[in-house]
Amino acid sequence: MKITPKSRVRVRMLAAVASAACLPWAAQAQDTYPTRPVTMVVPFSPGGGTDIAARLLATQLARATGQSFVVENRPGAAGQIAADVVARATPDGYTVLFANSGMLAINPWLYKLQSDPEKAFAPVAMFCDLPFALVVSPKLAANSVAELIALAKSDPGKYTFASSGTGGAPHMAGEVFQQSTGTTLMHVPYKGGGPAMTDLIAGHVDMLFASVLETTSHVNSGNLRALAVTGEQRSPVMKNVPTLDEAGVKDANAGSWTAVMAPKGTPKAVVDKLSQLVRDAADNPEVKKNLIEQGAIAHGSTPEELMKIAAQDRARYGKIIETRKLSVN
Repeated sequence: MKITPKSRVRVRMLAAVASAACLPWAAQAQDTYPTRPVTMVVPFSPGGGTDIAARLLATQLARATGQSFVVENRPGAAGQIAADVVARATPDGYTVLFANSGMLAINPWLYKLQSDPEKAFAPVAMFCDLPFALVVSPKLAANSVAELIALAKSDPGKYTFASSGTGGAPHMAGEVFQQSTGTTLMHVPYKGGGPAMTDLIAGHVDMLFASVLETTSHVNSGNLRALAVTGEQRSPVMKNVPTLDEAGVKDANAGSWTAVMAPKGTPKAVVDKLSQLVRDAADNPEVKKNLIEQGAIAHGSTPEELMKIAAQDRARYGKIIETRKLSVN
């Protein structure tokens, strides 16, 4: 068909009308979302720190919107089963991922991923920080971080640190600690935090980085000794325990954090609306209080801030993994 000047004008007019029609739709999507239940996929089993935070957020989002936010646990493969489910979902904001820093900043360096975090997802918002506590067996002759470092340096490779599994955030915390202190420890990975904690209490391993939520009761009962926490500030539930920085170990903060991610291609209006809802939830005084009771700290963010933090952590852990020649094989 021959394109005439008149037809070009008609095409331009139609394009302008179509573009204008999209603007009210985008505004309407932001105003009305969500209009039906939202599924929040959690990559770990019920009861852990990430799952507890997700359920707290889901409850608050349901209150704020009048729609159900259904938590669906899809554990396995270091979080990648859940990631793949959400990556394949329709990008409309009704299936989202409640991820942690390990999935977004560590897994890309250790696994061949079907769903690359940078390519498969649109960042929505951070929700909370999950600082770790450095805990040791009461059998270990170390009552402070300085004593622990001196002990480790006196016999490199003798003392052990447990983790919930190779490549997880607790493992990375141990690697960061060694790098920052010039110590050499033997890593003992377990299939989950529970078995690692059990063996630490029994004195079969010497130390462990685990969430404040997991360690508080054991510290209070005297089964474990807390030497430091990894956050920038002391934990409200472990006020007498110094931060690593206060204990003289610089640049060793290596806890975890949680965030909401949507499938790539989700309309920006929907992402922005959900991001605001998550930030509002993180600012809610009741939510902040509940998170503190779970050993977490509320930390909302914009999509852009989440993208920046994830990129910084990804670069940091990538350097550590490369330098220390870590692998999951």
